[in-house]
Amino acid sequence: MYFVYSLLMGLAALLLVPYWLVQGLRQRKYLPNLGERLGFSLPSLAKLPAQRPGAIWIHAVSVGEVLSSITLARRLKEAYPDRPLIVSTTTITGHALARERVPFADAILYFPLDWAFCVRRAIDAVKPSLVLVLETEIWPNFLREARRRGIPVLFVSGRISDRSFARYQSCLGAFGFFLRPFLKDALSNASAFLMQSEKDAERLRALGAPANCVYVSGNLKYDLDLPAPTPLSNWLETEIRRSGRGPIIVAGSVVATEEPLALIAFGTLQGEYPKALLVLAPRKPERFDAAAEFIDESHRKFIRRSQLPIPGLAQAQASQTPSDCAIHDDVTVFLLDSIGELASLYRLADGVFIGGSLVPSGGHNILEPAAFGKIPVFGPSMENFAEIASRFLSAGAAVQVDSPEDAGVAWIEFFRNPERMKKIGETARRLVEGSRGATDRAIAEISKLVEAPVPSELRHKTARGDA
Repeated sequence: MYFVYSLLMGLAALLLVPYWLVQGLRQRKYLPNLGERLGFSLPSLAKLPAQRPGAIWIHAVSVGEVLSSITLARRLKEAYPDRPLIVSTTTITGHALARERVPFADAILYFPLDWAFCVRRAIDAVKPSLVLVLETEIWPNFLREARRRGIPVLFVSGRISDRSFARYQSCLGAFGFFLRPFLKDALSNASAFLMQSEKDAERLRALGAPANCVYVSGNLKYDLDLPAPTPLSNWLETEIRRSGRGPIIVAGSVVATEEPLALIAFGTLQGEYPKALLVLAPRKPERFDAAAEFIDESHRKFIRRSQLPIPGLAQAQASQTPSDCAIHDDVTVFLLDSIGELASLYRLADGVFIGGSLVPSGGHNILEPAAFGKIPVFGPSMENFAEIASRFLSAGAAVQVDSPEDAGVAWIEFFRNPERMKKIGETARRLVEGSRGATDRAIAEISKLVEAPVPSELRHKTARGDA
């Protein structure tokens, strides 16, 4: 089974080579970290001593998983200071954010491609005693190789979205004769699954995970630490006060083709609040220039974060004069073309838009603004955060809209009734505070795996078939 899976992975990779080459040459994606993902070069591990205790390896796919892992990672480093803490990601943005927000990690690297030779090289280099996978990234060859070596793999804050479950069901319906036993075998190689909700747990059991290894422990995202003020947030707060700007709208994690919609929503607000300022934060770096073009086409004056000589950005230009570091009266949009600085700006927001929700992208995390007492406003596409969105809507702590114009109207209604806005924002904050605890439950399970001897059945299990 694993040979067929690896063969299909190879064929898919061959088909994708032209795309990878184009993206690599145009946007420097994939190619720069290919050696690392193949397991040939892991420079971030070079500084670690050859003889060391088994590492704790946390895999966080992208930005959302990195953010939800920060509190857990910090507590693990405090609890096991002698063990190297290794963080891996799949995406470039996740990698950059991990470097920014998890500086206490001993190494940050890219997760290996799921071929046996890549996985073996990566495991040999990391030398983990435990692997924690955030949410539910199922890589069969990695799981099998870890089990062969007696390395526990624990899925933490696991979830299976409506979209993902439908895809699994569709594939099982078409290729169940192969996929069902293969998926069951792959899932049996994990030590345990700590899922976000009972629905997620039920779905994972339906896919073949051993029922006695699946538990509900809650969502790590609720345990986020509020980000401290940064040089950028301090500067922006000062500028807002100096220039008398407001209200401030933060449109966070906006995805491709959604930038014009965020501008439309903001335009609706501007009709009543001409001194409003929009902070537009694209989700991915490759959208920074495209977002700038959209703003320019809307005939709005804007400034880019990358043009400001403020600490915290590698491209800061120290030669700029102080007059360049200001929001002039004709500027209505601040383009946040940086990674890792969005969270600290939510505390300055009067209104918040959650990106990825006005286009069919599945939405993004609403908890960071909510933890600051800000009301999350989002569109109809929230499949990736359906459970969280549903909880907030049921509690009257968020607003879902069908169009960008509706988002603008929602903000106007809030600003006309500040007492109501404050009450809803406080409800959102309390909902976050009252839902914490997943990290404590995860730590309890992790401590059992870190301190317990490796069971003999794990040490001696022989996996079926070679890839």
